[in-house]
Amino acid sequence: MMKKILLSVLLCLPFMVNAKEAESVIADPVLHERVMSVSAELRCLVCQGQSLADSHSEFAVDMRQQIHDMMADGMTNREVVDFMVQRYGDTVRYRPPFNAVTVLLWFGPFILLAAGVGVLYFNIARRRKQVVETPLSDGDRRQAEALLKDDAEDNK
Repeated sequence: MMKKILLSVLLCLPFMVNAKEAESVIADPVLHERVMSVSAELRCLVCQGQSLADSHSEFAVDMRQQIHDMMADGMTNREVVDFMVQRYGDTVRYRPPFNAVTVLLWFGPFILLAAGVGVLYFNIARRRKQVVETPLSDGDRRQAEALLKDDAEDNK
């Protein structure tokens, strides 16, 4: 009996692997294209690294449905984006505009990179100043040569 159950599960496994995600059913392909175009411009606030078009979170699905409803009511793409920005702020845009509020978003990585390079440069310069080369004494030199000679003989 157990073998039959296991065999049944194993036979069903290939069908489960090939299962595809359900696609959105929108009757109007032009409207669907507009929804996906606007969704590509907006960031999923749950996933942060994905656009609404790419995300599969519940939030993204709800947002795409809202966008669809607004467009079905006659709003233009720009009006939908402006509504979302008014509601969620500039962070909802996948490519936020350049203004006083978002200046750190645009230049922050470069500022951090420059600061990191500066800190690295000054650390290296400081360490070079601290290093004092002292020449080997005759006794130390002879000891080192003896060690190297012994090592060379051991390797033969």
